[in-house]
Amino acid sequence: MKRVKFIKQISGVFIGSAIMAMGLNMFLIPNKIAAGGVSGLGVILYHLLNIPVGLTILAFNIPLFILAAKFLGVKSVFRSLSGTIFLSVLVELLAPLPVLTTDLLLATIYGGIVLGIGLGLVFRSGGSTGGTALAAQLLNYFRGFSVGQGLLGIDFLIIAMAGVAFSAELAMYALISLFVTSKVIDFVQEGLSLAKACFIISERPEEISKSILADLDRGVTLLKGQGGYTGDDKEILLCVVSQSEVTRLKRIVWAKDPHSFVIVSNVQEVLGEGFHQP
Repeated sequence: MKRVKFIKQISGVFIGSAIMAMGLNMFLIPNKIAAGGVSGLGVILYHLLNIPVGLTILAFNIPLFILAAKFLGVKSVFRSLSGTIFLSVLVELLAPLPVLTTDLLLATIYGGIVLGIGLGLVFRSGGSTGGTALAAQLLNYFRGFSVGQGLLGIDFLIIAMAGVAFSAELAMYALISLFVTSKVIDFVQEGLSLAKACFIISERPEEISKSILADLDRGVTLLKGQGGYTGDDKEILLCVVSQSEVTRLKRIVWAKDPHSFVIVSNVQEVLGEGFHQP
């Protein structure tokens, strides 16, 4: 059973990486749209120095993997390793794919959509493509920046580099593509809400609570309830997580109690530690 689950996850990461490679080769790379991330840096170096994008992705991630393994733990690296290898290889294997458009606006929008679909599928499969996500986690560890702030800062830096290397106009297109990608990732994973409130009714609330705290580093609130039919007292867990964490939370819950009852709802806004500060 675990083997089947592992194969499904790896297959999802592989397919997602392949879709990302298609978006890069058919839309973004040929049109010099460096929409943030390590792939965006790869686009810049490809057009300036003729360095293959796949090589940039791999070379940039190697030192990040070493640092992350040392300071963040091997587990954080393992989730990113397969996605990074798949993407760096597939972006070169699929390089002969035809360029579908040279219209910058079309390339920006459709490149962002395809990239978002691929990256969303990778995240949904429990994987990652490393790169700026690992860099942001390291910034969080060393400097105390939130992961979101780190990602935003790195992406804007890469887009600014594209503005210097290419033109201000192409940098603006890259910013649009980054926005489209982020929205499509949200849609592919869980919808358009920024956060999710998860209510968990289980016979093993303590075990589930400990696993969520340990694996997701998210707070859990214990609520008291009563079964309407049986009249029995129930303990309900409330946990607010980001979209990218919902799939992992479900796996944690059902690994501890396959008979648990889980409600996931959209949250309009969350203020507090781990989310937005008022």
